[in-house]
Amino acid sequence: MMLNELAYGYPALWYALLGTAGLLIGSFLNVVAWRLPVMLNEKWQDEARLTLNMPSPARQTYNLCWPPSACCSCQRPLMRRDLLPIVSWCLSGGKSRCCQQAISLRYPLVESICGALFVLAGLLWPPGMQLAAGLLLISALLTLAVIDATTLLLPDVLTLPLLWIGLLVNLNGCFVPLQDAVAGALCGYLSFALLSAIFTQLSGKAALGGGDAKLLAALGAWLGWEVLPQLVMVAGTGGLLGAGILHLLGRQKVNQPLAFGPWLTLSAGYFLTLTV
Repeated sequence: MMLNELAYGYPALWYALLGTAGLLIGSFLNVVAWRLPVMLNEKWQDEARLTLNMPSPARQTYNLCWPPSACCSCQRPLMRRDLLPIVSWCLSGGKSRCCQQAISLRYPLVESICGALFVLAGLLWPPGMQLAAGLLLISALLTLAVIDATTLLLPDVLTLPLLWIGLLVNLNGCFVPLQDAVAGALCGYLSFALLSAIFTQLSGKAALGGGDAKLLAALGAWLGWEVLPQLVMVAGTGGLLGAGILHLLGRQKVNQPLAFGPWLTLSAGYFLTLTV
């Protein structure tokens, strides 16, 4: 059965499949958001030791696939029944089966958000290139938002491929014409990089990180240059309001760095829906 026939003939089943796929991918995104910063940190340490002519310590293989998932508290391997998106967390009462330590709410939250966004994408676009590209973008942005919120990092290994994929997707004008995508990538990077350089020169302090500029370039490649001013304005407003609320709750200090990536991704998600 073709996907179009499934989507229009059995919409409930189609959205159920999309939601399930979103939950499973959300579970994998949790793995990426947890392991990728660790992998990058080990790589940076090895590069620094190589520069200083220092030996690197022997380490076990660590990547997105190995070692198998383990408890964050006691490091015991997880069983298959512990890996069911949302269900495992609910059945265990939010505690690990092996040592009864609390499991972060982040895991089921990311899974549920990813599942909901996949269903929303199915409501916006019929099966086809736009839907496939939209699901890819949603997954990448959600991963970047979680990593930046927890580590203040926007890894090049995610932002740069996202930029090139955006240009490839728009070769045939999937979301915007190719010329708008190229201009968006250039304007996105140069605007943030220039703003950061000017602020650093005047104040002696770093403002926006290079990751923010690369992320905005990627968003420009996907959504075009015309939406970038509004996208940044919405993200900036949301970031200021969010920081103010966190400050009132005692969870954000005035001089504490603010993760801007989640607000950029949230704003990009809104403008993505306007491309329908």
